[in-house]
Amino acid sequence: MQRIPASYRGGMHTVAVLALPGVIPFDLATPIEVFRRTPGYRVRICGSEPEIDAGLFTVRVHWGLDALIEADTVILPGTESFDVPEAVVEALRAAAARGVRIASICSGAFILAATGLLDGLRATTHWVAAAALAERYPLVDVDPDVLYVDNGQFLTSAGAAAGLDLCLHLIRRDYGSAAAADAARLSVMPLERDGGQAQFIVHDLPPVPRGTELEKLLAWMEENSVRDLTLDEIAAQAGMSTRTLNRRFREQTGTSPLRWLHRARVRRAQHLLEATGEPVERIAARTGFGSPTAFREHFKRIVGTSPQAYRNAFTPTSA
Repeated sequence: MQRIPASYRGGMHTVAVLALPGVIPFDLATPIEVFRRTPGYRVRICGSEPEIDAGLFTVRVHWGLDALIEADTVILPGTESFDVPEAVVEALRAAAARGVRIASICSGAFILAATGLLDGLRATTHWVAAAALAERYPLVDVDPDVLYVDNGQFLTSAGAAAGLDLCLHLIRRDYGSAAAADAARLSVMPLERDGGQAQFIVHDLPPVPRGTELEKLLAWMEENSVRDLTLDEIAAQAGMSTRTLNRRFREQTGTSPLRWLHRARVRRAQHLLEATGEPVERIAARTGFGSPTAFREHFKRIVGTSPQAYRNAFTPTSA
């Protein structure tokens, strides 16, 4: 069962998902499923017409373009066509003027770019369409090498699964890491994905099948992560040589023992940075890093930003 976010106070955050003719079903379904299963949100499917042709099926929507201005967040799934009706452009501009947050998935970036709201901003889309986006909208700084880009009010994501990264990122901004972690588990989201930019969502550590020889060891490592564990000590606890331990670790978790340990420490540090006002130096000590310098280096490598910048950027807005 998902936890009610600590920052949730009974108000509902309305997410309007815009379905246009030729909408890509995967892009449409991702935000619907993620937000409707997360406490604190209500989802509305909006369309430019009552029935939307989605290729293999037809989508019947209950809200029109006028509902976009009433939303807190508007999600723009990708479509097969890069042409955007003028009525959609006007509706999105009106919503933006009211302060509505607008995020695109995959080629939905073309819809957002057509409004002019991305002019002068960094944005991304599916790598196949990145060159076309840059050519059609030269005032947009297109970066094809990232999973998503957060400009505050306007966000864009790359193709397919990157839309899930973006949705989890939005949940984190709204309700904090606990709610995002719950949504990630429900979506069976991996710990982190390579994509050239920081992944700010706090995920659970990589799952290991029950009954495997590393299950108890990983629990022990997490319980003792504040200690200065060495590879030799971990191997002794596992009853293996360091060489065997490294091999089994990569087979079952996809990473090395020490990297797994650093991730566990950083994950705990992320929670402390959000939930407490403790100085970075104390958090470094509480999470098992030998010094604040080592803590900052590992945090930067894994998260992609400094601990202080992370704290400033990701304190839940509704807290």
